[in-house]
Formats: sequence, structure tokens, C-alpha cells
Amino acid sequence: MYNVSIMQTTASSPLALTFDFGTQSVRACIYDKEGNCLALAKKVYEPAYYSPKIGYAEMDPAYYWDCLCECTKSLAKEHPELIKDVQGIELDCFRDSAVLLDKDRNVIRPMILWLDSRMAKCEEPLPPLSRFLFWMVGKADTIKMNRRRTMANWIKENEPENFAKIDKYVSISTYFVYRLTGQLKDSPSDFTGHYPLNYKKKEWYANPPKHLQGQIFSLRRDQLCELVDTQGELGRISEEGAKQTGLPVGLPLFAGGSDKSCETLGSGVYDDSIAAISLGTACTIETTTKKFINPVPFLPAYPSIQKDVYNMDVQIYRGFWMINWFLKEFGAKEVEDLIVSETDPQEFNQHLFDIPAGSDGLLLQPYWGSPLDHPAVKGSIVGFSESTTRLHVYKALIEGIAMELYQSGLYFQKKIGHPFSALRVSGGGSQSPEVCQLFADVFGVPVERVQTNETSSLGAAIGTFLSLGVYPDAETAVKAMVRVKDRFEPNMENHKIYQNLFHNAYKKMYPSLKDIYGYLYRFTER
Repeated sequence: MYNVSIMQTTASSPLALTFDFGTQSVRACIYDKEGNCLALAKKVYEPAYYSPKIGYAEMDPAYYWDCLCECTKSLAKEHPELIKDVQGIELDCFRDSAVLLDKDRNVIRPMILWLDSRMAKCEEPLPPLSRFLFWMVGKADTIKMNRRRTMANWIKENEPENFAKIDKYVSISTYFVYRLTGQLKDSPSDFTGHYPLNYKKKEWYANPPKHLQGQIFSLRRDQLCELVDTQGELGRISEEGAKQTGLPVGLPLFAGGSDKSCETLGSGVYDDSIAAISLGTACTIETTTKKFINPVPFLPAYPSIQKDVYNMDVQIYRGFWMINWFLKEFGAKEVEDLIVSETDPQEFNQHLFDIPAGSDGLLLQPYWGSPLDHPAVKGSIVGFSESTTRLHVYKALIEGIAMELYQSGLYFQKKIGHPFSALRVSGGGSQSPEVCQLFADVFGVPVERVQTNETSSLGAAIGTFLSLGVYPDAETAVKAMVRVKDRFEPNMENHKIYQNLFHNAYKKMYPSLKDIYGYLYRFTER
């Protein structure tokens, strides 16, 4: 763990405290109403998760809680003058990772994280009418994939004794709310993923086993927590929560949003004039709309951390995880007959523009994890030649991620009726200026970074001040708290190259390879 005092503690009250649970670490931050991070404590998970089998990712949620408590106790000890001015808390958390609680509120088994690749078999068919309706709209495969990715279904099939013990099936964020306040409550925004939620109405399906979409998840309504709309109060720090965290009893905890929703607001995207790109373990493109608009056909928008608005959201499931995959598999080099692992992508990033736009005809489609709208796919790389190097592969990987997000962005713009004027980028990949420039070239619009890379924490802080009534609306809060640090203008010559490549090759790859993808998907299933 390390602690950083960001600036002198001269900011005026009130202050906001945020908890940001990422896949690799947790951060507790104190913000003022100008968007300055006054103090930060971070704990890196060691390890981030366990893999009992290849492709599995599990962790005891109590471990993440203990990591948070280390951070909050450190802040309380080193910055008591800031803690006394904190008037509200919000937390954001990685998505689609459920915790199973028994009737005594004990954790039944280690949680299964969102990046776990196991799947249920779901051999028991849905009712005939449901199957027919899903087939009629062309989404039978998507529904099948959703069922198989739902961890409740996997547990039901493989651990029936644990499934029978489930009294509450909650998000990991709900578990943290419970440990802090004693309340099993959460924001609808925190249930992005495989839950029986009506995302438009922000409420549970009344009878999930009988609902057309709710029946996918094998859960009852009484097994789900109480929902509190964004900016509402979830509870207050209990005596037990205060004892474990070192925070004052009675501090209010407000309903916030998922990590990606907070990241979007923290990047300054409070409406649909611009879009947010997150270059993390999973990569996403998001924008914010007042209307409920499906980001891709038949897949929902999600409730935002902002009140009464939604986030259009499309995710590349493995995203910049693919950078780690590349470095592990192709980034090693021989030094005097020894294999030395390269762990820092910067050696590759600084040479990105040694390779021309389009990577000399090497084209990559980043389906290392299946998207929900194309469930039966595999990743592909085409265009190898005798001149192809590992730097070509590296650049084609980043170009492929950019073009896949660009394709989703085109659909967004068609639905909202106007182009984006700029992109705001965040996440680990955004720390590279070369990556930012490449995205500007692919999209053909300026790419901007704000004053901090901790945009999820900043978004949660904005949400806290909105909940406290410090700002009347998100636009006012963003203008006060978010500042553009640097801007990357597109190279329009490169953009023309990417336009030709996208329209003449990239967007034709999936239709051309669809049948082959499907065969290979079924082949590996066997």
C-alpha cells in the first residue's frame, strides 16, 4: 500500500470520500468540491484473484474488504483534519461479480469475478414460447450466451448444495454497503451484468422466473437486495463499520454507480456531445443520454451515476488485458540464452509510429472474449507477410481495439443523431501519449485526458457532491471539478488510411468470417 497527500489541505468543506474497487487494487480518496484529490490511499491486491482451474477467477470478498479497511484506517490516521470535513461517501466497483450470502449473511463461497471464463451448460431448455420469441428476434444465441455466462446458473448446475443455501444474491458493491452500514441496499447502476433487472425502469422484475428475460438468471425476487435510486442514501456508517474502517459513525453513504459509469462522469461526459473511452482490463466506449437507447440492438443501456439518465455502453470483454497477453506470449527476448520477460508496454508504445497506420496490412479483430451481440466468435489476425514483426502485431492489436470501439461509436452516433466532438480517454492504456494519438487518428476527432487518471474516483466524488446538494446538476459539477489536461489532435492523413481500412476490410471481417468463427467456437466447445 502507498499513501499520497496530493496537495495542501486548504480546501473548504464539505469534502467527499470515495472508494474505488478495481480489478487490481482499491483506492480511498478524499476530494474537495473543485475536483482536487487531497489525499489518497491505495492497496494493491496480492493476489488479485485465485485460479483454482485454468480460466477461473475467484476471491473471498472479505479480502477486498480488508484491503479497503487498510486504506481508510491509514487516511483516518494521517489526515484526521480532512476526515472531520467529509460529509458523504460513494463507492464504485468492478461489475458483474456476485456475492452469495446465506440467511445469517455469511459468504457461502468465494465470489466469481467478471473475468472468469467458466460457463454453465444450461441443458435444461427455456419454455417453448420464450425460445420461439428469442428466435423470432434473432437473439437465440445471445440469450444462450447470457444464460451460460450467468454464474448463478453455473452454481446451480455444479454446486447445488451452495445454490440451495443462497438467501441473498448480491453484487460485490452491495456486500461492501452491507459491511459499511449493515444495510442490504444498492444502486441500480451497480447491477450492470447478469441480474434480473429492468434497466430502463431501474427495478427488479417482479417475478424473475416467469419473466421473459428474468428467467435467464435462475433467481427469485426475494433473493435480491433493495434498490435505492442514484443520489439517494443507502445507509450510514454503523458502529461495526466504523470500528473496522476507522471512519466516524453516522457518515452517509450515497447510491452511486458502477466503475465504468463513474469513469464516464469523471471524464466529464455528462451528456451525449462527447464519448468516454476506457482503456482498462476491459475496454469500453460510453456516452450519456436522457433517453433509454440500446447501445447495440437488443442489449440495454445502463442506469448512470447521474440521476434520470443512462449510459450507452459497449465493452470489449478482454480489452487492454490483451496487452498483458501479448507481453506474456510475445514480449520476451533472449539475452545470452536466457528468456527475459518484458512487463512494461512502454518499450512498444514509444515505437508505435515506427510502423505506418494500418500496420502494413496486418489487421486484428479483438474477440479474445466473446461480445454478447456476437457470442460465437473467435479473435483473428489476418495479413501476415515476411515483413511482419512483433511490433506490427502489437500495433495491430491496439488498432483492432480502436476500430472495434469506433464501430460501436458509429452506431451510437446514428442513434443519437449527431457526431461526437471529442473523446475523453482514461484507464491504464490512456497513460501512453502514443495510444491516445492512435485513437485520435482512428476516430478522426480530438482525444482528451483530464487532470487525473483516477477518473472513477473523481466520478464518484462528483456523485457525492450531487447527492449532498453542493451542485444543482451534473453539468455544473463537471465544469467545476473536471479539467482537460492535454489534447491530441487527429492526423487526418492517418485518419483517411484508417477510414479506408475500416470500410473496405475491418467491418467486412465479421460477416466474412462469421461461419468460420461459429465452427471454431463449436469445435472448441467440444
